[in-house]
Amino acid sequence: MKEEKLRELLNSLSMTEKIGQLIQVPGNMLNAEGQELGVRDELGIGEELLKNVGSTLNVVGADQVRRVQEEYLKRSSAKIPLLFMADIIYGFRTVYPIPLALGCSFEPELLHRLCAATAQESVAGGAQVTFSPMGDLVRDARWGRCLESNGEDPYMNAEYVKACVEGFQEGLSEEGAGKGIASCVKHFAAYGAPEGGRDYNTVDMSERRLRQDYLPSYRAGVEAGCEMIMTSFNTVDGIPSTGNRWLMRDVLRKEWGFEGVVITDYAAIAELIAHGVAKDKKEAAYLAMEAGVDIDMCTGCYAGSLEELIKEGRLSEEQLDEAVWRILRLKNKLGLFEDPFRGADAAAEQEVFLKKEFRALAKEAAVKCSVLLENKENLLPLSSGTQTGAEKSAECMDGTAGKADKIALIGPFADRKDALGMWAIHGDRSAVVTIRQAFSETPGLDFAWTEGCEALLPEDYADLPALVERGERSYWSGEKREKEWNRAMALADGADVAVLAIGEDTVQGGEGGSRTKLTIPGDQMKLLREVRKRVSKVVVVLFAGRPLVLDEVKELADAVLLVWYPGTEGGTAIRDMLFGRCEPQGRLSMSLPRSVGQLPLYYNSFSTGRPYDGKTPNRFFSRYTDCPNTPLYPYGYGLSYHSASYGQTQLDSRTMKGQESITVWADVTNTGSRDGVETAQLYLQDVTGSVVRPVKELKAVKKVFLKAGETKRVSFVITEEMLRFYGKDMQYRAEPGLFRAGIFPDSSGKPETEFELI
Repeated sequence: MKEEKLRELLNSLSMTEKIGQLIQVPGNMLNAEGQELGVRDELGIGEELLKNVGSTLNVVGADQVRRVQEEYLKRSSAKIPLLFMADIIYGFRTVYPIPLALGCSFEPELLHRLCAATAQESVAGGAQVTFSPMGDLVRDARWGRCLESNGEDPYMNAEYVKACVEGFQEGLSEEGAGKGIASCVKHFAAYGAPEGGRDYNTVDMSERRLRQDYLPSYRAGVEAGCEMIMTSFNTVDGIPSTGNRWLMRDVLRKEWGFEGVVITDYAAIAELIAHGVAKDKKEAAYLAMEAGVDIDMCTGCYAGSLEELIKEGRLSEEQLDEAVWRILRLKNKLGLFEDPFRGADAAAEQEVFLKKEFRALAKEAAVKCSVLLENKENLLPLSSGTQTGAEKSAECMDGTAGKADKIALIGPFADRKDALGMWAIHGDRSAVVTIRQAFSETPGLDFAWTEGCEALLPEDYADLPALVERGERSYWSGEKREKEWNRAMALADGADVAVLAIGEDTVQGGEGGSRTKLTIPGDQMKLLREVRKRVSKVVVVLFAGRPLVLDEVKELADAVLLVWYPGTEGGTAIRDMLFGRCEPQGRLSMSLPRSVGQLPLYYNSFSTGRPYDGKTPNRFFSRYTDCPNTPLYPYGYGLSYHSASYGQTQLDSRTMKGQESITVWADVTNTGSRDGVETAQLYLQDVTGSVVRPVKELKAVKKVFLKAGETKRVSFVITEEMLRFYGKDMQYRAEPGLFRAGIFPDSSGKPETEFELI
């Protein structure tokens, strides 16, 4: 529709029809046939308004979407198509690794491809907007939504958000193309920094830290052209985001120039009352509209209050029109006025859902995101016979396992199809390949498997009894528990190698999944201890949705492969990594702590006035007296089946003027007998600034393929833009002075090569 006609449509709407466009109703308000929109009484949405709501949530599936849209358009007086939005976070029917795992790829282009593939499946299934990517920076592993974040680093987070937005929206601007889905960047802002790591809790930080570390990823999404922004549940400077005019109008719209739609998170306008900044729904609606929120997700605050607020003169109809216009413009961009179903087609679903190319992409992602934490005496990759580590490293399997060691595959995650993470809500679990399944499909592999123990016990998860009561989970009987345990011990007694598939239960993470203990739950550690006594070679395949405390795992296991929640092709990828068909390439996107007491923990911290060198036996430094300051495994860390050495970091100039740039490089050598990929990371340190600066900051990454014995020069260009920060006067610029650079395999390196900005 031409803009002129769209304006005519806006001007023709009644007050009720306009307000309706600002209201989103949840998918669970559909009746059993999925043909009529119903509403819960507490939302207080009248019948006339209900006929004109603007959007719905998590209604997917081509046939379902078409039925709902057809019925809606029959009853709607304005005849403006519904907008179908959904939580499509890391895959639709084909599920990819969780975002925290994807952050371990250090490859934004991979996320672009995954999101473009997800968009293809989503369009066929009727979804038009995805509530993704999450731009929240997270540094506290207690927070359950770690799994949705790409990690602790501002630079990489911004790169990933940009890639996701561009992937989801690929082809979106092509008129009539029906390609791509609108991307909604969330949760604006700083949702990933709640006090105590407790979800929905207070966020309080300086404006400098907010701008320096937490806002860049959201801004990257805006600059990439995201169509929507979602408000966060938390406060920013004491004001909840959903009612924060400074955040939404001054920063998002005026400073950044965002012209798209702002939507709340679920019920966030009504939560302004619980926060204590609004006395009732009417006041909450006023604060949200004043802040510039366009869509009220599932509260009825706008439905019950906007017309009255406009009649009273507290809000203007121009403010209402402004919000409605943004929504109409998005619907028009999606082509809904020409095709209200926008490609939702059952035949198309059959063609694209879980197609071969998407499954191959899922496997590629799982390999690139899995992090090898330990590999003592080169136990991995596993192979035939009793070869030495060097011989095994040189071997590349041809599709069979040959005469391998006898393997005991043990653990609750060995054959678990639901280990996808909390937000794979539209994924096809029946299509998931488990480790047991992948092992079974490998000719000649000598293995036996059993669960051994349950993944979760009531003491690990307070709501587990309620899940059992609702029939969503079950307890083992005492007889089954004993039988499984005895079988696991018998398998271990007869095995040459034990592969233990253990980890964090899916329900422990995600929204509302905050934890104070970050150990592996249930009897799984007991299982590891007992298997260790019986088997000389123990490999732990670790499933998780957040960093866990792994000090005992590190001690007991010979090899530890952190696979997170790896997605549809997780089992295939794990098998191929264990047997050397490919090597794990992931590098940690979050530091793994030694203790929960270290949290929040991140590599780019300030040094403080009394920095501790890790050696001096003096208590009057910034240190713990019962634990090192350093993480168990640092950000950017990961092993491979090859080995590498990094030469001295060098510069082509020791001085840098204004807008000029300098080149920094290091020679990287594959010192192993197997080809592999190195993830070279450039860290910079601003030695002295008008405000305290981090001890180091990641500024660039290059993945380099190296043949066995090969040396390559890895170079980066340092620009003035890389040196900018918010100074004492809150101006964003680089300050003249001394800097240090270093090229390392992870964040534990200390930049020492100096240059000066003059």
